[in-house]
Amino acid sequence: MIPNDTLHALELTFDSMTALAATFTEEQWKTPTLLPGWSVQDNYSHLIALERMLQGLPATTHRSPDFDYIKNPFGATNENEVDSRRHLLGTQVFAEWQDIISLRLSTLRSADATYFAQETMTPTGPGTVAEFLHMRVLDCWMHEQDVRHALDIPGHQDGPAAELTIDRLCRSIPIVVGKRAATPEGNSVVIVLNGPVERRIIATVIDGRAQLGVEGNIAATITMDSHTFVQLAGGRQTYDQVRSMITCDGDEALATRVVTQFTMMI
Repeated sequence: MIPNDTLHALELTFDSMTALAATFTEEQWKTPTLLPGWSVQDNYSHLIALERMLQGLPATTHRSPDFDYIKNPFGATNENEVDSRRHLLGTQVFAEWQDIISLRLSTLRSADATYFAQETMTPTGPGTVAEFLHMRVLDCWMHEQDVRHALDIPGHQDGPAAELTIDRLCRSIPIVVGKRAATPEGNSVVIVLNGPVERRIIATVIDGRAQLGVEGNIAATITMDSHTFVQLAGGRQTYDQVRSMITCDGDEALATRVVTQFTMMI
């Protein structure tokens, strides 16, 4: 099966990031983002490297310094690629971005179902190319929002890519509600996103494990906009930084345990 919805969301994000970067000044390219050590340019460099990898192109041989924000081997690999482009002008990185995105879209548009069914290693373990591309939407859209946040150019906060990303992040809510927040047996936590992407997510602890979509005794309701949800879930900002954007009803201690342990991405 060809994952048309995924491809559509991915292309929308590529197009949005291209249109966004087309107007950047060199100062904007070098603007720091919320990701430790990374500028706007570094976000694009990171995405370029991953799309090159998916296209089967060689990785850099460059090795970055051992920055203190590098936490694991995957992060070190990412940093090698990012650091290898730091000496470039933003316009040079943008030209490489345009070239690799054009090549990737040509490959994806011409691929058949066999291509998408190929087994491959994804960031969460063994899977298929289609599953990897689903994660690529999340990664690309999250980095687009990182760039927009850094430059105070909000946009593309709803639509297929935003919805796909938020729905993927929601899959990890049971871990937050059950394991991290220690919600009592039979109790539910409701998370309401009131726009631009609207969702009502309920997680209930049953037999010691939190499950999505099952309603028990609603102990706490947490309401926020979807942008705040993404900032928390993506580990970009902490609860203390965005608490004015969140309302909690019911068991405030439980709600606080949830929102202070909300990071779902490494």
